Amino acid sequence: MQIGEVDRIRLGTFPTPLQELRTLSEDLAGPRLFIKRDDMTGLGLGGNKLRKLEYALAEAQTLGATSIITIGGPQSNHVRLTTAAANRLGLPTILVLRGDEPEMLSGNLLIDRILGAAEIHFVGSSGYPSKAEIDRVADEKVEEIVERLEAQGETPYVIPNGCRAIHGALGYSGCVLEIVGQLRELGLAPSAIVTSIGTSSTYTGLVLGSHLFANGEIDALGISVATPAADLVDRIDDQLQEAVGFLGLDGPIPRSAIHVLDDYVGPGYGVPTGEMRAAVLRVARSEGIILDPVYTGKAMAGLIDLIERRQYRPEDVVVFVHTGGLPGLFADEQLATFADV
Repeated sequence: MQIGEVDRIRLGTFPTPLQELRTLSEDLAGPRLFIKRDDMTGLGLGGNKLRKLEYALAEAQTLGATSIITIGGPQSNHVRLTTAAANRLGLPTILVLRGDEPEMLSGNLLIDRILGAAEIHFVGSSGYPSKAEIDRVADEKVEEIVERLEAQGETPYVIPNGCRAIHGALGYSGCVLEIVGQLRELGLAPSAIVTSIGTSSTYTGLVLGSHLFANGEIDALGISVATPAADLVDRIDDQLQEAVGFLGLDGPIPRSAIHVLDDYVGPGYGVPTGEMRAAVLRVARSEGIILDPVYTGKAMAGLIDLIERRQYRPEDVVVFVHTGGLPGLFADEQLATFADV
């Protein structure tokens, strides 16, 4: 859905389907559950980043970009979808991947190669560098590439990992509008919308959308897959106030609207947990829907736990956002997780 007069280029297939999880709901004796299928956005194997890229790449076109540079990990869903979306616009993509080049292509990195990224640069560091050090090296590489391209007369456009927060907020406030409309056709209204949180702008958009289209009455719950909740709340609060200013809204969105849990991260980002594995198998075997091991698997594990602890009433209507990421199931580091099923 278009938000005001902000430039957007149509790249995905929207609205995405909203499907009821009847069997899972019955098994859990919980609320009425729905899943928003943003794994089916229609480009580059789908995923949530496409809603954000529709705004980012519209800006790139306005600025006359002749190439796209973006940053992520070797198994980045964002990088995959950025490359696919840029292909649709005829723009070459240069990837700066934080980590060492693997011996074997798998998962998202294999798709990046199939999509034909113009350049792929790996910026691994010797030893055990901190995240801050890896980010610094990646940013320096981006600056080097920008300088080279500009010297050649090109106009590169840089998209940060996960897109700029404002683009995520715009994209996912529109997702809320879709959900509200789809449920209205069924005579229902959403009590809560649940998503995983990585870089956080998807969740920011859900809070913004609740404010814009439901008077803040939809509880947006974010389940972190990496970052402590306290850090995320500060970041999301900043992003919300940026969105308020960008859109010229009256008054701030209260910090109390931000609900984040970090109980289901496990040992770390991308590290499998038993609860994640059980959630992926449960949804697959009850509903025929496949979740990914990094984001939606851990978020669904959290939602199942909350339902089993009776955090939602039977009369509630809860929507789980499937943000995609399925190529992650086929990454080398994830293969052992489901090898014995």
